[in-house]
Parts: sequence; C-alpha cells; structure tokens
Amino acid sequence: MRHSSLSSSILSRAFLLWPFFSATNASHSRTRAQLQEADGTSSSSISTTLFADLERLSRLVDVSYCIGSTGVRKPFDCLSRCKEFPGLSLQTTWSTGPLMGDSCGYIAVDSGEGQGRRQQQQQQQTGAIVVAFRGTYSIANTIVDLSTVPQEYVPYPAPSQPPSSPESKRRSDEESPSPSMEQGAPCNNCTVHLGFWESWQMAREIVLPQLKSLREKYPSHQLHLVGHSLGGAVACLAALELKLSHGWGTDQDMVVTTFGEPRVGNHQLARFIDRTFNLTVSSPSLPSSSLPSSSSPSSSLDAEQRTYRRITHINDPVPLLPLDEWGYRPHGGEIFISKQELQPTEADVRICLGDSDPECSVGAETGILGHVRRLLHFASASSSVDEFIGARNLPTRFKLWQLFFAHRDYFWRLGLCVPGGDPANWRGGKWGSGDAGASGEL
Repeated sequence: MRHSSLSSSILSRAFLLWPFFSATNASHSRTRAQLQEADGTSSSSISTTLFADLERLSRLVDVSYCIGSTGVRKPFDCLSRCKEFPGLSLQTTWSTGPLMGDSCGYIAVDSGEGQGRRQQQQQQQTGAIVVAFRGTYSIANTIVDLSTVPQEYVPYPAPSQPPSSPESKRRSDEESPSPSMEQGAPCNNCTVHLGFWESWQMAREIVLPQLKSLREKYPSHQLHLVGHSLGGAVACLAALELKLSHGWGTDQDMVVTTFGEPRVGNHQLARFIDRTFNLTVSSPSLPSSSLPSSSSPSSSLDAEQRTYRRITHINDPVPLLPLDEWGYRPHGGEIFISKQELQPTEADVRICLGDSDPECSVGAETGILGHVRRLLHFASASSSVDEFIGARNLPTRFKLWQLFFAHRDYFWRLGLCVPGGDPANWRGGKWGSGDAGASGEL
C-alpha cells in the first residue's frame, strides 16, 4: 500500500511540476511544414464563427458540473449558466457516481433561440440535440486514475458484455451493421482506457434510448456531443458508437466537441478515430487505400468544418495523459488555445495539424516525460518526494491552483456551478451575457 500511495503521489507531483518544464518535440511527429503540405491547410487563427461556436459549447458543458451538486431542473434551470440559454429544454440528467467508471451529464433540446446575435453570418439554426458529459472535480484523482491498464476495444460490443469477452466478440460479429457503418474498417488491435469504457457503458443505458426517441421527434436536429476532461473521453466513445452503429454522423448531422480530453486508447484506436471522423493527414505511412472512402485525403473537409473538435489549452497536462510509455496516443482534430490567461480571442486559438502538432499541446510532452522518469527513479531510493521537489528550487509562487486553472480554463473557468458561472465574469463578461437578449459582439 505504501508503494502504491507513493507512486500516486509521485505521479501527481510530476504533473504539478509540468508548467515549469519547457521542451521541444522534434522527434514525435513530422515537421509543421510537412503537415501543412499534406493536409492542405494552414494554422492561422480560427474564424469568428467557429470561435463563437466553441465558446458557447464551453458554457453548455460547464452546466453539466451542476449535476451531482445543486442539480439541473426542467425546463432548463440551474445555479450556473442555464439562464443564458432560453432556447434549451432539458430532457434528462444522469449521475451514476463520482468514480472513474461512473458517468454524469444531461441531454437537452436546443431550439436555436437567441443564437442569431452570435451567428449573424450564418443561416438560422434548425435546432440541435445536446448531450453534455461532465468531467471529474479532482485533478489529483484524475492523474492517478489515468494510469489504469487499457483493455481491448471492440467497435460494436453487445450492450451487456465487456469489450474483451469472447461472447461480446461473437455477438458483435453476428450483429447486422446499419447502412452507415464503415465497411472494411475494423478496429484491429485497438485498446481503450478501462475507466472511460466503463463510464460510457454506464451512460449509454440512458443516453441511447433518449437519443432514439429524440431523433424520431426531431429528425432535422443536429446532434452535439460535448464533454470536458474525462467527459471528453466518454463523448469520444459515444460518438464512435453512434456513428458506426446507430446511423448518426452520415451527413454532418453529428458534431463532437471536447475540452481537455485525455488520450482514449492506443495508436490503433487513435488512427481508427481519425479515419472514422475524417481527421487523417495523408502520409506515406497511411496510404489512402487503407482508409474508408469517406475519410480519404481527397475528400477531407476544410479544417473549420471538422465534425470532431478536440480543444486543448496551454499548460493543461490532461490531453497528454495517459502517457506514451503506457501505450496511449492522441487522435486528430485538435484546436489549441495558446493563451494561458482568460479570456482568449480568435487570435489565441489555432487549428492543429495531424495528431501530434509540435506547436500545440504535444509540444511540451518531452519535458514532462523526462521529469516523470526522474521522479520514479528517485522514489526507488528515497521515501520523501518533498525532499526532491525542494532540491529542484521550484518557484515559491507555484501553487496547485495553477494546474487546476490550466485544465479548467477553456474560454471560461469551467466546473464551478456558482451563480453567474465563472466568478471572473461577475463584473461583466467579455462576450456578453449568453444567448438571451443582450446585444453582443459575436
């Protein structure tokens, strides 16, 4: 027990130190110029329209943190930001517990009311179905939990069977795929984080029946899956099942947006996600013949039109976890917020290229890996992590809240569920007061 406790402490300390270590990552991926040439895109700041969309979704996922505390009630009422969305109608909430394998979130129908002032250059919205997955409150627990051993991932498991069981494999092979399934694109040798998988298995019993009913009632509504932190990983697994097994996402009718999403699985699973959501970058190691027709480089969507957006933030270590040495890899679709403090502008948000753009979140990974190894080596010869940390002469201004904020600062400070939302906005928000009424810049 002492060794386990010390290891958890070491890992937690390692990631608390992370913001002070700088490094480059030249060997982790191709150069940015090569990626730009392959992807046919540039990394200029995002458009006002995309910025407004992401900012709005960050507030919607922020509401999910009221579930399990003060609650979210019908029609759409909570202690935090619910009043900013007069067009939303709550359908259901769920909370199965606080552990990694548990799940928490809500489903709402968005009529589109009030969005016009933020989307004046777009046609009027036809409505949307929003599924928001909440993350966890504890950064330290998140870091420790993300060391869980992965297990085999099967794209189409039977609802009651774990993905690694022979019965699940047999039943999934016997299931008749829907017309939307990508034929000839199995997820071979894929592994997924067990905690994320269990969390989605808990949520799917509530989410899937609700979505089936809502789809019949609102056939023209776009589906938005949104999640923060561990909720982003659950949103990823939900999106895979919905697209491949239930017919969503065939005509851009499903959009996935995650904030601070950790790595969901191994290299093979990351590539499978890239193929499924058309996030691939053409390269000699990934010939177009190996991709589904809808994911070939020649049919790649404009970067701003991606249906999977993985938002990351400078100094947030969670998108780098679990580590490479544990077998995990990031998938594509990254959009990086380069400004540390709130609040960013369009110029502070860039579209990243490939899965491991060295100018985005992965650019600092080499530094954190080196210090994790040093801490683990030191622990084998000493019982005091504090002794080692003190010897490094770290700045006295360093506090736990610096890591907490780095993981929570996505357009707003997420996860607080207090009146008015982000306390920094109590004296007036930079982007107005939400969708309701006020005249705003966006």
